Amino acid sequence: MRLAEVEALMLNVGLAVFAAFIFFIIYDLAKKSNAGKFGTFVLFFALGLGLAAFLVKTVVVEMIGA
Repeated sequence: MRLAEVEALMLNVGLAVFAAFIFFIIYDLAKKSNAGKFGTFVLFFALGLGLAAFLVKTVVVEMIGA
């Protein structure tokens, strides 16, 4: 396995861990603020939208570059 392949693999693993950590942070924020079901939904939707845009951008750039 070449270095570039290892780097690409670790980038994907790192992004997945980053996404999971962001969702944990949003959940913890909702829990500590007693947001309720609707408030938790709004937090996940609003803050998760930024993460989703980042991931979509990554996918689009990979598709254009290929």
